[in-house]
Amino acid sequence: MGFPYLAHKRACAQKQSDRRETILTLPPVYHTPLTPFDKTILSQSVAETKALEAHNATNCLTEIFLPNAEDWAKGCNKKGPLAGMPISLKDTAGVAGWDACIGYSAWVGKPIQKDSALVRLLRDAGAVPFVKTNIPITLLSFESKNDVFGTCTNPHNSKYSPGGSSGGEAALLAYGGSRIGIGTDVAGSVRCPAHYSGVYSIKASMHRFPKTGNGTSIPGQIGIPATYSPMTRTLDDLGTIWKAIVGMKPWEYDHSCIPLPWRDFAFTEVKPKWGVIWDDGVVSPSPACRRALQEVISALESSGHEVIPISPPSPLEALHIGSELLFADAGKVVTRPMRRGEWNDEGVVEALRMFRLPRFMKRIYAWYLRYIRRDEIYAGLVEKWHEKTSVEYFALISRREAYREKWFDMWNEKGVDFVLTVPNSLPAVPHGGMKEGFKACGYTFMFNVLDYSAGVLPVTHVDRRLDVLGKFNPRNAIEKGQYRMYDADEMHGLPVGVQVVGRRLEEEKVLAVRESDRYALDKRNLGLQYDQLFKVTSIDCNLEAPHEYSSGDEPS
Repeated sequence: MGFPYLAHKRACAQKQSDRRETILTLPPVYHTPLTPFDKTILSQSVAETKALEAHNATNCLTEIFLPNAEDWAKGCNKKGPLAGMPISLKDTAGVAGWDACIGYSAWVGKPIQKDSALVRLLRDAGAVPFVKTNIPITLLSFESKNDVFGTCTNPHNSKYSPGGSSGGEAALLAYGGSRIGIGTDVAGSVRCPAHYSGVYSIKASMHRFPKTGNGTSIPGQIGIPATYSPMTRTLDDLGTIWKAIVGMKPWEYDHSCIPLPWRDFAFTEVKPKWGVIWDDGVVSPSPACRRALQEVISALESSGHEVIPISPPSPLEALHIGSELLFADAGKVVTRPMRRGEWNDEGVVEALRMFRLPRFMKRIYAWYLRYIRRDEIYAGLVEKWHEKTSVEYFALISRREAYREKWFDMWNEKGVDFVLTVPNSLPAVPHGGMKEGFKACGYTFMFNVLDYSAGVLPVTHVDRRLDVLGKFNPRNAIEKGQYRMYDADEMHGLPVGVQVVGRRLEEEKVLAVRESDRYALDKRNLGLQYDQLFKVTSIDCNLEAPHEYSSGDEPS
């Protein structure tokens, strides 16, 4: 293994030691148990929070700014739209004086020299960054694990992932350790954690949120661009952070942002029309996820909304385009910082193995899948997974644009305002589950390919009695791998969300889901209590308390 491995181990040990020392040397007030008054504050929007307790339970933090944050708070913009609000940031965020190593040991001890555009905007708005949160190495997983910081766990059940790549952010929010945070999304990386952990998010379209000056694992990758997007513990906070950031004119902080002010939407005359994707043709939704989708549809229909099933342009084609663009270099850039012996995510390892397999062996394997296993779906993916030439890359971009045009025509033909679907076929995956699950990201990845505004709302929890899987015959290897992990009994109590999708740059319209008093997803119009639809607790749905949940609050 040699010297690189020793350097890797030393960097990981040093970083973990620094984090531990930072926590231990904090003033006593940070280690004092919460009082009843503290818990009351935590139940309100955007308040001081219990990040250290969340970290002890889930290993969600990477960098801890608490003593510095106290000084920053004293000098914050008291008149800004986020005046004095603590905000947590994904480890990628560029904060001057702190690392943004994103799990690569080679990047430990290399602090960012100046605040990124996003952090400068947040500070000018009055916000106070106080922690950064855990991620998967490479940022290409729905788990959040790396050698530098360790494994982040789901606050509802420690055997399961909180999501990725913004999984530490989701775990912190779900536990109550933060009220508002910022993540990134390239294939579902804020939406899948929101679904796995039971929080709220809306993925931005490209050029809406500032991103310049932050860390990344694939610099220059714009075929499927990552977008910075907020994640919150409540719906109210989601609206607060979105309006505040856009109201700060991000185009004056980041050259990549378009000058698009906030636009208020309200459906006051005609109720919106909904299109539903029940199945992407690759992996059917599990009983728990399908039930959550059905609950929302039933509520909408009972309120007089028109909800129609749609057969969109092939979701499988989106998976082809997205995976080939994201790994156009066969993973060379994303693995370049890794040292010998450094752990890599099981799903990324599997993907790299496929993309780097010699062409003649790949053709043989695809032939076997297609003609022996009768699995056209997986065979079609495998035979196209290889490093792309410039000519092939340009052809993929052209194909992406043609695919976007098909969706554009579908919206206009169907006349729908929103699309509803599941965020993933499963609730949270068990640790190690991305070895199979990396291929089954289509329900979120599709909307990155399209660059749509897409949000996730928590709806219910897995119920071991309602969500049992009956007789099931998987249609392909991807579906078979996913359903190997589904167990309603083991997953009992895990959150389940629903995905609400608007067109490109329609973040305001997606937020209008809960802002208009005539809107069907608003608690006053559904005839249901708000908590019954979007914050179903263990008591509401007659479930036992989620495993390992020790925050003292109801999971949201």
